[in-house]
Amino acid sequence: MQRIRSLRAGWQLLKSSCEGAAKQVNTPASTSRDSSHLAPQGPGSFGLLFDIDGVLVRGSTLIPEAKQCFRNLVHSDGKYKVPVVFVTNAGNCLRQRKAEHLSHLLEVEVSPDQVVLSHSPLRMFTEFHKLRVLVSGQGPIVEVAHNLGFQDVVTIDMLREAYALLDVVDHARRPKGSIPSTKGFPPIDAVILFGEPIRWETNLQLIVDVLHTNGRPDDAWSTMRYPHIPVLACNMDLLWMAEAKNPRFGHGMFLVCLESLYKKATGYDLKYEALVGKPSVVTYNYAELLVSQQAERLGWTTPVKRLYAIGDNPMSDIYGANLYNHYLQASQRTKARKKAKSDGGGVDTAAETLDESTEMTSAELGGGSVVLGAEGDLPEGCSSILVCTGVYSRDQQEVPSEHTVTEQHTVTEQHVFHGHRDFRFDPSLTQPSFVVEDVKEAVELVFQQEGWPLE
Repeated sequence: MQRIRSLRAGWQLLKSSCEGAAKQVNTPASTSRDSSHLAPQGPGSFGLLFDIDGVLVRGSTLIPEAKQCFRNLVHSDGKYKVPVVFVTNAGNCLRQRKAEHLSHLLEVEVSPDQVVLSHSPLRMFTEFHKLRVLVSGQGPIVEVAHNLGFQDVVTIDMLREAYALLDVVDHARRPKGSIPSTKGFPPIDAVILFGEPIRWETNLQLIVDVLHTNGRPDDAWSTMRYPHIPVLACNMDLLWMAEAKNPRFGHGMFLVCLESLYKKATGYDLKYEALVGKPSVVTYNYAELLVSQQAERLGWTTPVKRLYAIGDNPMSDIYGANLYNHYLQASQRTKARKKAKSDGGGVDTAAETLDESTEMTSAELGGGSVVLGAEGDLPEGCSSILVCTGVYSRDQQEVPSEHTVTEQHTVTEQHVFHGHRDFRFDPSLTQPSFVVEDVKEAVELVFQQEGWPLE
């Protein structure tokens, strides 16, 4: 119960800060405003969620169709026609830096409050912000941690320096001469895995040491220290697409290594207190909040009814968007049942049975015992759009067909599950609502679906 209250407090704090920022940006609408900027007054309000790697860029190279796509998404004065949020599993950077990079590449203004990084939802996990946390990843991870609210941050290098005998895989890094004394070091309370590190063997060794010793890596290993201290992980992508012809290892692969090593060394499963980033529902809750705030700044008077998530990875982008759509549908059914009950109607047992069959695991929700979205009107649904410019390629892979989706036993044999260990393999969640060639086609499809002029 304490866990639920803590998450709820974190979400309300985040929501309040976003609303405050929106009020500062908003100005009273002029009565002589150009009619091309008028907000939708009917059912046609929607928002766009863009993945970045494999959709807009490959490595540092812009996918050509992306620039034209975004020229069509803004008016001549640079204002967006619809709410746009970039949802990426990148995490070894700050939102400000990512926004500046996208602005430069796409030649449109991208603000930090349009960017959701894999670690962004950790702002909600306020119960961990005052703990002493060990962070793993690369880039400005200390600054990232502080920016999210964590106050007492320890890096792997700081741990190496304090305990010089722990990192000995690389012979060149072993202590020379006399054995250095161990520096006094307060115990670690939790571990945060931001993204793939540079030296995997070092991070894997020291993280297992910390977990196996209850945060005191100079102590002897003990299987009695289980469950271990909390672990919060961001970005579960097994693979991602850069300039190479084939996908590269992502942070999800590092997590597989860590889970395997911990299991082999202790006999126990590694447990996560939080799993954030796509495809977890909490990440889409966070993105939806930003979409709603943008809609307000655009002067829209009706809630956003539909979201369209555009991505290149069936096991991350498509799975996540479809999982979030299930969450939205379940929320709609719950809301309808409550209304029917308050109006004196009966209980729909068929709907309750459906909700039980589609109940999500704690990991799929984000690791907490509850996922908290914005109060009030949630979108009616989220459609997934798969592009062929990244991890997925029509030449190499098949999207699960209607037949194979219904035959889960057959799909399991034919398709390798690249999702995280704690997520169910539901083949239907990897089937996109639409498949298009590139991001430009995706946006054109959305505007056609909504009956909006794009140019």
